[in-house]
Amino acid sequence: MTRVKGGVVSKNRRRKVLKQAKGYFGSKHRLYKTAQEQVFHSGAYAYRDRKANKRNFRKLWITRINAACRENEISYSKFINGLNIAGVTVNRKMLAELAIDNKEAFKNLVDIATDALKNGKKKETKEVVKKEEKPVKKEEKKETKKDYSKMTVAELKAEAKNQNVKGYSTMKKDELLKNLK
Repeated sequence: MTRVKGGVVSKNRRRKVLKQAKGYFGSKHRLYKTAQEQVFHSGAYAYRDRKANKRNFRKLWITRINAACRENEISYSKFINGLNIAGVTVNRKMLAELAIDNKEAFKNLVDIATDALKNGKKKETKEVVKKEEKPVKKEEKKETKKDYSKMTVAELKAEAKNQNVKGYSTMKKDELLKNLK
């Protein structure tokens, strides 16, 4: 058998590792063996820290929310509990942004939370949700009436089902368009 030399493959593999190790200190970016070891470790650290990063940001957001809550004379735990009772679902990232950028909106959320803690009911949030839902529904109805021709057959059938059109499941697209108008 003829001899097969793997020089090109080995060289490319080593070059790839050394390229990943670019910028490392000392022999870790020059010598293949130490560079490969460091690249393995770096990958493990990166994987670990991607997970830890999420925890660190959540801690930061909670700290910022807590500071803003203390300014508004409520504790963080009571604030979050009040929001849950009130039925307000806002993630901590957005709450932290509101606490920093828009203190008035955060103050409104604190008021909602304190009222919910006092009453134990969802009065204000229902009103807020209703006010927000009405314009959205009107806009959706206007858009769907105009854009029936751009919708797929599945979307048209779903719309026909919502509007209680009889026999919509066996209709074709042109029939659905006529019945929805």
